[in-house]
Amino acid sequence: MGMLSLPGFLSCGRKKNFSLSAEKDAHSSNSDENKDRGNWSSKADYLLSMVGYAVGLGNVWRFPYLAYQNGGGAFLIPYTVMLALAGLPLFFMECSLGQFASLGPVSIWKILPLFQGVGVTMVIISTFVTIYYNVIIAYAVYYLFASFQTVLPWSDCFSWADEFCSKTRIVNDCNTTWNGEIIHANYSFVIANNLTCINGTINYKPVQFPTEQYWNKVALQRSSGLDETGGIVWYLALCLLLSWILVAAALYKGIKSSGKVVYFTALFPYVILLILLVRGATLEGALDGIEFYIGRQSNITKLMEAEVWKDAATQIFYSLSTGWGGLVALSSYNKFYNNCYSDAIVVCVTNCLTSVFAGFAIFSVLGHMAFVSERPVSEVVDSGFELAFVAYPEALTQLPVSPLWSFLFFFMLLLLGLDSQFASIETLTTTIHDINPMALKKFRVPITLGLCAVLFLLGLICVTQAGIYWVNLIDHFCAGWGILISALLEIIGIVYIYGGNRFIEDIEMMIGKKTKSFWLWWRVCWFFVTPVLLTAILIWSLATFAEPTYGSVLYPTWGTAVGWCMIIFCVVWIPIVAIVKIYKAEGNLFQRIVSSCRPSASWGPYLEHHRGERYSHMVDSKTKRDHDVPPVFASIY
Repeated sequence: MGMLSLPGFLSCGRKKNFSLSAEKDAHSSNSDENKDRGNWSSKADYLLSMVGYAVGLGNVWRFPYLAYQNGGGAFLIPYTVMLALAGLPLFFMECSLGQFASLGPVSIWKILPLFQGVGVTMVIISTFVTIYYNVIIAYAVYYLFASFQTVLPWSDCFSWADEFCSKTRIVNDCNTTWNGEIIHANYSFVIANNLTCINGTINYKPVQFPTEQYWNKVALQRSSGLDETGGIVWYLALCLLLSWILVAAALYKGIKSSGKVVYFTALFPYVILLILLVRGATLEGALDGIEFYIGRQSNITKLMEAEVWKDAATQIFYSLSTGWGGLVALSSYNKFYNNCYSDAIVVCVTNCLTSVFAGFAIFSVLGHMAFVSERPVSEVVDSGFELAFVAYPEALTQLPVSPLWSFLFFFMLLLLGLDSQFASIETLTTTIHDINPMALKKFRVPITLGLCAVLFLLGLICVTQAGIYWVNLIDHFCAGWGILISALLEIIGIVYIYGGNRFIEDIEMMIGKKTKSFWLWWRVCWFFVTPVLLTAILIWSLATFAEPTYGSVLYPTWGTAVGWCMIIFCVVWIPIVAIVKIYKAEGNLFQRIVSSCRPSASWGPYLEHHRGERYSHMVDSKTKRDHDVPPVFASIY
């Protein structure tokens, strides 16, 4: 874990060299404005990378579930409100921040050195999530290969199944009439004597669908709990290796290569979703699924429940990937005068519309599954892993040419996952690269390959027979409170300490002067609404915390303790770095704190010709510090 904390104590250590004859690497080109770090080859590269980062697996397997659970179409009201009040303001802030200074999520905190630990926390949490996220991609890869069969291996109870496996419900007992009296009898007795069960008295045996048993017994080889680690599931390990090879191949030239790959990985999932929607809409029972999703009559009364608004805010927050550091990292490769305002709106709206669109594609097929199995839609709907690897695969077996639809679905999951993974790895490599862009630019390829190799090795624990429990544990702890804390401190630090109006002036240096009415909404959100909402979500999450479970399996005490250790390890850098900053400052305690709350001498636009009058006085001191301080210590100096 020692390597995870290293980025917190790194800085840019940048030296300017604008000569066209300067050494170049794959990350920069002659057309780049920033020769040290490189820029996106085109606006489309950036927008598709941002869309790919924001649009992930959660859009497919979580939003539709939340929508039907919280009033159907009525859920779109709180969802849209929370987009405007919390999602978009944070998204715009992070995009502007990264583009303004052309720095990654750790080095960007030259804006407020006292809070640089927030950037460290973002990077460490992204590291944890990156480890298990690629395991989920590996699951999709496994199912993708398993789809290359005439008959899908989870379509029926084959040799791997036990006595509880069944595609239909099995009657256990019921009440029936025997010799003029009502008796309770086993179903075998009822059948043997040619009797009939009285309506409403039938009890069914507990059974599992073939897809559920295939997921647990074959794909995962799942053990009884976290205590029983078991061995590494070799085919999942190979799928994980392939996943990391795909990520490394796409990122070996940094944004220059990933920016081209996303033309396919970000756009093709929409083609597949459209194909699945068109096919699903032609199936019997599809209308029942759609009505269950948005509601024949949306339940407006649900809007009176606080839980609905909490779910909407949480889904928006996590769906847009704010607070992870990735938005800052990707935006740091923009040219200085790029219109980050319009970018933020386009990406946020695209992300939310994708969630709604995916819901129609998913529920149309689930409605057909309910029709065929003669069950209510509510019994075939699930979220998370169960939707992606149990419920929807079961629905696919009901379709003609089911291997084709299975291939398309899991190929879509693979692409959605890879897009998000590209940005997460770019966040980590950007953090390392910002140590000293000129010195490390030639090592970008070995850094990327080495990082992917290390993360692959760390992820092997997640492809053991107890792997799914580790995936669930990391998701339960690391992808929750830590991000909320980081985002809350981020907006408080920038708006209330650095200065919200000052930050607006920074943005106007990039997008041009705007009217006071233009900034009214953003001021209201940044200064009050968004921090209050984030605080409410954080308090709610803490108040409703439950011990981690996977299905009906409880975690051992030591497993929960490991989860707490992970989240503590993520957030502990916030106070540690703050203490180091104060210790390194000069004067009495109050003066040290005040000094640590001021921007570093090198804060401002990365290139000197963009610094203008507002930051021109910082150039000399910035250059002096870059030469005088060893880069590895510069960020805590």
